Amino acid sequence: MKQPLGVILAGGRARRMGGGDKGELALGGQTLLSHVIERFEPQVAGLALNANGDPARFAHYGLPVLPDSVAGFAGPLAGVLAGLDWAAAQGADTIVTAAADTPFLPPDLVPQLLLAAEGMAHTLALAATRDPAGDLNRHPTFGLWPIALRDDLRSALEGGLRKVVAWTDAHDGRVAEFPVAGSDPFFNVNTPDDLADAERLL
Repeated sequence: MKQPLGVILAGGRARRMGGGDKGELALGGQTLLSHVIERFEPQVAGLALNANGDPARFAHYGLPVLPDSVAGFAGPLAGVLAGLDWAAAQGADTIVTAAADTPFLPPDLVPQLLLAAEGMAHTLALAATRDPAGDLNRHPTFGLWPIALRDDLRSALEGGLRKVVAWTDAHDGRVAEFPVAGSDPFFNVNTPDDLADAERLL
C-alpha cells in the first residue's frame, strides 16, 4: 500500500482559548502547529492543513489549506472528508489525520495505525490510550482513513452524523493502542493552563 498523506485538523473554534487559531499559539519559541508539523511530516507522503476562513494566515507554513466542504461547523469528520477529497485528487489510497493542538504526538503514529489496520478491506483505525483505570480512550482526531469510504462519509455528514466513533464503529474501525509513558502523547492544548503544562512538558 502507498504511504498515506497527512492532514492536520485545525478547523476547531478554540472557544476555551478565547477563539482564534490555537495552532498559532507559541510554545518553546515556535508555534503549536510547527511542533505538530515537525513530528508528523516525516511519517507521511505529503501534508495538508484543514482550516476554515482565510487560508492566507497559514501561508508561512507552505502547506495546502483545505476548508470543510460541509456547510456549518460539522466537527472533525468534515475535516477528514476535506482531507479525503484532497488526497483522492493526488491518487492516494489513505490519509492519516492529527490535531493541530497536540505538540507531543507519537513519532510512530502512522506505522502503528497501518499495523492496526492490516488485512482490512478498507483500512480504518483510530489511535487510543488507556486511562489510569485501564479503560481504553479513542482519540477521534488521530486516525487512518480510506479514500474508498469518502462518499459514504459525505452521505453520513449530510445526514447529520457528527460523532466520529459512530461512523468508525459502523465500518468496524480498529484501534491502535499507544503507551502513556509519563505523559499522554495525545495531550492537547485547550486552555491557557494546558499551554503552561505543555511548556513544562517541553
